[in-house]
Amino acid sequence: MKGLNVVAAFLGGAAVGAALGILFAPEKGEDTRNKIAAALRKRGIRLNRNEMDDLVDEIAAEIKGEGAE
Repeated sequence: MKGLNVVAAFLGGAAVGAALGILFAPEKGEDTRNKIAAALRKRGIRLNRNEMDDLVDEIAAEIKGEGAE
């Protein structure tokens, strides 16, 4: 069970790292969302449009320091 948690944490970290890297790219927001969605689908994670928008907003807030308390 512990090994599964480590793998899940690694995959989650990799997905967030990839998303952060893409967010800093100088592209339109729609292109960035499509790239994030493609990266997540590649890992077997499917999100609808609202879930994707929420994820992008959360990541952007963390980058700006709004999520730190």
